[in-house]
Amino acid sequence: MLQVTGGQYRLSKAFTTADVPGARMAVLEPRNFLQPCLLLLLREQADHGYELVSRLGPLHDGEGDSGGVYRALRGLERRGLVRSQWSIPKAGPARRTYRLTGEGEAFLDLQAAELRQVDDALHLFLDRYERSTACPPGAEEVPDGGHDGAHARPGAGRAAR
Repeated sequence: MLQVTGGQYRLSKAFTTADVPGARMAVLEPRNFLQPCLLLLLREQADHGYELVSRLGPLHDGEGDSGGVYRALRGLERRGLVRSQWSIPKAGPARRTYRLTGEGEAFLDLQAAELRQVDDALHLFLDRYERSTACPPGAEEVPDGGHDGAHARPGAGRAAR
């Protein structure tokens, strides 16, 4: 699972996607993206499953799938990336509190690095796409980086990020 060498965390190949063609983009699939989102939320604050579902909204479009969140939490716990502990409040039912482990911290760091690479690839694609729609093949370039206007599409161009 996790190897520590010279104070550095390194996860085994079972946790990485670097050697699998197309796997970096797979991290964006909802079922895969849920895990780094949960790990990030737990890095910010240990929490109960119900609260994690509530906090997840802005990060992940899981449409309130609490069952999927609990399945993901159990999977993360089996892999040693999170741990849970039952807590009994003064009022109400017992609840599990989930916390990020050292292995979970290391895995989150790797996932964030992979997401940065995916983000770079997506921005490169979108920039090239916007250039291709703003200046169709065969249109004449003009010195300011635009084109001759003969082939311009109204409204073409990318809004500022």
